[in-house]
Amino acid sequence: MRLQQIADKLGLEKLTPVFDQDIDGVYISDMISDVIANAKPGNLLVTVQVHANAVAAANLVDVCAIVLAQGKRPSDDVLRMAEKAKITVLSTPLNRWQVASKLYEVGLR
Repeated sequence: MRLQQIADKLGLEKLTPVFDQDIDGVYISDMISDVIANAKPGNLLVTVQVHANAVAAANLVDVCAIVLAQGKRPSDDVLRMAEKAKITVLSTPLNRWQVASKLYEVGLR
């Protein structure tokens, strides 16, 4: 499934341009070391972490996008960092469990 499709189906707010690509899976974690150790390239990362280290970890692992749950919003500097790395950042008022449930409903595993 493509990133733009997921963003549209879940009504995610786009905080950076959408660098549309195929999503190969989902990884949900708020621990940066866990993301680095276990997320896979092409994953959609769901988290509440809004600092630069979250973007750096996403870039290191080559995740396709970050979905910030619970209405979290990073600073403009962090958004610029993500955009430079071509990592889409999306936000939703849903909590992580609700995001996971909706991703499952649309067929993303």
